[in-house]
Amino acid sequence: MSTGNEAPATWLSQDAYDRLQAELDEHIANRPAIAAEINARREEGDLKENGGYHAAREEQGKAEGRIRYLQELLRTAKVGAAPTADAVSPGMVVTIYFDDDTNDTETFLLGSREIAATTDLTVYSPESALGKAILGGRAGQTCTYTAPSGADIKVTVVSFEPFSG
Repeated sequence: MSTGNEAPATWLSQDAYDRLQAELDEHIANRPAIAAEINARREEGDLKENGGYHAAREEQGKAEGRIRYLQELLRTAKVGAAPTADAVSPGMVVTIYFDDDTNDTETFLLGSREIAATTDLTVYSPESALGKAILGGRAGQTCTYTAPSGADIKVTVVSFEPFSG
């Protein structure tokens, strides 16, 4: 049964998937070193005033959070080119213009920020204010969204195409 709350699929190129898998493997391989650092710092004595111990624990927490995030992302990601669509969807390179000024354009990738390292394009999340406004839009459609500054911004979709990685 569909609840309608499913997140849009995250499309990753094979290169991006492999890079993220390598990062995950590195974090998992580093677990024993972090645990050894915590144990070494614990043996220094009073934990209340042991900055090294607390720093090591914080590093462990960040690493474990990143491991869980990468495991879930890689488990649910779709590898390859996003399917073609007749409307803006995640995994697309989108060109828009701002406030009826056809010379004020921006081209970006609508997708996971995790793939930002694999492209020179700016990446906007589908959950961002701009992403939500243009999601499902078609060429020529004008949308308005509220920027984090509180300003209402009007954009028009010029074109969109699947990201080829």
